[in-house]
Amino acid sequence: MAEICSMTGFGRYEVVTEKYRIQVELRSVNHRYLDLTLKMPRRLGCFEAGVRQLLKEYMERGKTDVYITYEDYGDTTKRLKYNQALAAEYVEYAARMAEDFGIANDLKVSNLMRLADVLAMEETSGNDAELWEIIEPAVRKAAEAFRSAREKEGCNLRQDLLLKLGHMREYVADIEAFSPSVTEEYRRRLTEKIKETLSDSGLSPDEGRIVTEVTIYADKICTDEEMVRLKSHIDTMEQRLRQGGPCGRELDFIAQEMNREANTTLSKANHLRIADTAIALKTEVEKIREQVQNIE
Repeated sequence: MAEICSMTGFGRYEVVTEKYRIQVELRSVNHRYLDLTLKMPRRLGCFEAGVRQLLKEYMERGKTDVYITYEDYGDTTKRLKYNQALAAEYVEYAARMAEDFGIANDLKVSNLMRLADVLAMEETSGNDAELWEIIEPAVRKAAEAFRSAREKEGCNLRQDLLLKLGHMREYVADIEAFSPSVTEEYRRRLTEKIKETLSDSGLSPDEGRIVTEVTIYADKICTDEEMVRLKSHIDTMEQRLRQGGPCGRELDFIAQEMNREANTTLSKANHLRIADTAIALKTEVEKIREQVQNIE
């Protein structure tokens, strides 16, 4: 039996070497599609496509936030960059302003160094291949932990859904077993009422008319088709749950069909017991619809 995964999950992994410390963390919640959001230092931006491709091996749906932190113990990839062209423009404009307004040009080197973007810390490319050899297994380990958490929650979801489907079977069976007696009770009450009405006139009840009325009534309250379709939907969902794998969209569609049949059954209910059972059936379907929203 293949695993079923929840769309809610968490995974983390950290690797420390002589040069680097890399930490990867994944968090996800329900989403209709796969929505990956990567948050990482600019230095690691060149690896974004590779990280995305790798993570798609471990998930198909869910809004997933990926956090990657990075420390370079050697700090060998950073250097100070001097923007001479920009500094020259600052000097030129300072001189022009002093001339335009007749004031002293008091621009000093210390002032110039503090102006925006004249000096900036720049990260060099470093050895990307060496860094990827550290990042790739770290991302994979975090994704494996993330996947394991999803599978564990998915197992709980499957057991809960199978239990709810079992309850639905009981409600369907109860409606099927009790429905014929409703029609028979209607026939008995109708016959008694007609006899009572005709007792003083000496006329006999028209059995043909009674049969016609009972047939019309039975057709109005008949839920045979709904019960057949509900049993089919229950079988299909159970089979899909036991088959496993990504099935959230399929289960959601089946749950919508279940809800349609439950609503029709409730609308046809003309007896308190059937109405109560139909309400319980619809309540169980609503719980199932809510749960399948969590499945990948």
